[in-house]
Amino acid sequence: MQSVDRAVSVLEILAQRGEAGVSEVAAEIDVHKSTAFRLLGALEARGLVEQAAERGKYRLGFGIVRLAGAVTDRIDITQQGRPVCERLAEQIGETVNIAVLQEHYAINLYQVRGPGAVTAHNWVGQLTPPHATSSGKILLAYLSPPDRTELLKETGLKKVTARTLTSKVKLEKSLAEARERGYSLTQGEFEVGLHAMAAPIRSRDGEVVAALSASGPGYRFTEDRMHELAPVLVEGAEEISRRLGYLG
Repeated sequence: MQSVDRAVSVLEILAQRGEAGVSEVAAEIDVHKSTAFRLLGALEARGLVEQAAERGKYRLGFGIVRLAGAVTDRIDITQQGRPVCERLAEQIGETVNIAVLQEHYAINLYQVRGPGAVTAHNWVGQLTPPHATSSGKILLAYLSPPDRTELLKETGLKKVTARTLTSKVKLEKSLAEARERGYSLTQGEFEVGLHAMAAPIRSRDGEVVAALSASGPGYRFTEDRMHELAPVLVEGAEEISRRLGYLG
């Protein structure tokens, strides 16, 4: 842990100063020059720092951009999706979320509660099993078959409620239907009495990178109601995709 802490400190020093030599770094984090040299060498091997020409100075490398890019993409999705989510929450009258895949889960990045929301549940930051949620299903539906198989192998098809799809055959049928109509549905599969639908958000290159969902209580957000409002949700997802640069 000490090495990790020191490595992060080195990155922070370079971010603040722009450039720094081994002696400067060693003095700043209070270690021997040989220790600072090893830390810089390890970071350089990962592309996180680089030497500035022949001056013996180090600066942040382009590996930082690669790491930051993953976060930047998600921030961009949230920023571009915010006005659309706010409008859809009013139009649909239910809670609207944006979610992405993180490792083996669907995680919600942004939420707007509709005027008809009956609870104050905050889904932001919550990890959910992809096979049991509308967002997770639409994200699974557009994964390549090998990637989907690998992900589901890791997570398993655990029963969350009595209505959760725990059969791979039934899940694949549900995902095929989602691809065909352009949106997914869940009815009490993650939480008893909660219904939801989700549509895909695409990046500039057409890859499905997020899901836009609407969820509400089953007594109000019925299957018929979801199918009726699905075109509104799909158009919202397409608008966010266009905001992200997708022209398809």
